[in-house]
Amino acid sequence: MKKKTKKFEKVLQGVISISSKGTGYIKVPDQEEDIEIEHKDLNTALHNDTVEFSINPKGGGRRTGEVNKIISRAKIGFSGVLEKEKGAFFLKPDDTKMYTDILISEKNLNGAKIGQKIYVEIISWQDSEKAPEGKVLKILGKPGENNAEMHAIAIEKGFDNDFPIKVEEEALKIKNSGIKAEDYKDRRDFRKILTFTIDPEDAKDFDDALSFRENGKDEYEIGIHIADVTHYVKIGSELDREAKKRGTSVYLVDRTIPMLPEELSNDLCSLVPNKDRLTMSAVFTLDKNANVKNSWFGPTIIHSQKRFTYEEAEESIKKETLPLHKELSILNTLAKKLNKERFANGAISLEQEEVKFVLDKDGKPIKVIKKVRGDSNKLIEEFMLLANKKVAETISKGTKKEGGVFVYRIHDNPSKEKMTDLAFFLRGLGHKISLIDGMIPTKEINTLLKSLEGKNEENTVNRAVIRSMAKAIYSTKNVGHYGLAFEYYAHFTSPIRRYPDIVVHRLLNDYLKGVKVGKEKLNIYEEISRYSSEREKFASDAERSSIKYKQVEYMSSRLGQKFEGIISGITEWGIYVEEIGTKCEGLIRVRDLEDDYYIFNEKKLELVGQKKKKKYRLGDKIKIKVKSVDLEKKTIDYTLA
Repeated sequence: MKKKTKKFEKVLQGVISISSKGTGYIKVPDQEEDIEIEHKDLNTALHNDTVEFSINPKGGGRRTGEVNKIISRAKIGFSGVLEKEKGAFFLKPDDTKMYTDILISEKNLNGAKIGQKIYVEIISWQDSEKAPEGKVLKILGKPGENNAEMHAIAIEKGFDNDFPIKVEEEALKIKNSGIKAEDYKDRRDFRKILTFTIDPEDAKDFDDALSFRENGKDEYEIGIHIADVTHYVKIGSELDREAKKRGTSVYLVDRTIPMLPEELSNDLCSLVPNKDRLTMSAVFTLDKNANVKNSWFGPTIIHSQKRFTYEEAEESIKKETLPLHKELSILNTLAKKLNKERFANGAISLEQEEVKFVLDKDGKPIKVIKKVRGDSNKLIEEFMLLANKKVAETISKGTKKEGGVFVYRIHDNPSKEKMTDLAFFLRGLGHKISLIDGMIPTKEINTLLKSLEGKNEENTVNRAVIRSMAKAIYSTKNVGHYGLAFEYYAHFTSPIRRYPDIVVHRLLNDYLKGVKVGKEKLNIYEEISRYSSEREKFASDAERSSIKYKQVEYMSSRLGQKFEGIISGITEWGIYVEEIGTKCEGLIRVRDLEDDYYIFNEKKLELVGQKKKKKYRLGDKIKIKVKSVDLEKKTIDYTLA
């Protein structure tokens, strides 16, 4: 590190963002603009590292600073291609935010060959003016091969298909033991009550089931049954340590990287039909208006009689002759009433269109289809939300007096600054929007989103609304869930694929047994919440990267072809366009708009031709041609067709 000779205004801590040009930016609470850190002053800081930095005294222009030291690294592992130049081996990282190559000595190659895709960990980096040193941890395969590319995306975010041997052995032992006679003890028996699952067609693990029976008097008993993962995954076990470390399962375009080994996730903890399964359940009596008359929580045993795909359940809701038509119709009606109540209370509609790739045997995308969300999807969603809400509410209210600990799923109110920006953006698109005490009323947002359904602008506005929101995270401090309009909310329904759900099951078990989890354990649960939120972000980054890679790969075999697109973003350097059918987003550079000289109007978010006055605005539909793609950078360039 350099010695400091100049005077600094103040020394602070923060998380640094690195641009693809290798410049750093750090947000400071009381400053409107980020502090800029020039490349020469990064002092080995990498994207998302937590750093100590100094701010230079005020001068003209943007405030600048310098990194003093690294407090914690966001990551030290990078995937990329092994190259050799002037006798030296080095990794050329895939990560566009990684501004330096990583040198690898021969003894640290671990069998890797030039041109292979590899995963490397930084082992030493003392001098910011020299490249870091690394060692090869894994050979991923050939660049461009589906397996190598998907593995690279996952491993860089800390997710790996392979489980440590001890974890696999523990899972296998549990699977081989199966369900024993003593496991049935002290469980409410639901095996004779109609129970079924509804999941995607390609689902491998079924972690939730619904049971249904009529109580007469227009009342229904509905059970939400969740795999009892905590019965098998005990605190301190190898399985628990690994699940905690992973934090979540990851869903890439072509594979699932599970949080728990398949012996549990796809077998003993999967609520498959025609087998007894151990569950933790939330059971509600609802009247015909979907009012909850009473609730029960506890360990159960179920025996699912039917496995529906979403499509099959959708058909059964519509056709009287199909299995469980009556029961599914009643559940659907109740779900719609629960949904209506949520929105009346101020929930926000944040549904985004999603695509799914059809891949050939080598993992190449040959077709893109839009995912359809029907009543059967929404039915399951509403009952899962009900269970999550009621578990959080029950434990929170029940432990309030003694100040117990719980892990909530929270979604804070948006900042007034972001709401003002959103209002400015929406008004720029010609929408009448009001700001009351710095907030856009949720009713107004929903009305606008509803009015845009099926229109060109729909996705652009949807994205802008989502970007203006705070991120949902896990926390021991409850502030409610703004997006769902719930005062209490937790994640209870997916312990196979989310570690916080395992924690919530344990806390529910303790609560039901009268075991108090005191404030002395608050820090433990707060750390689990913080880390799980971080892992969730990494998982969603990996999922997005895998989709982006497949979109670029799809367009790479369609160079020169014409498509219809919708303008999804406008900047001074060009127009971002999303192709309608596949949602493949690419850039039309301003320099490729050859019919005029275009100027960016930031206020109205439009590009305006100076001679012909032609305007390009968000939501406009335009014809595009695929000009070029860069698989390494995951970018697509379009031109106007």
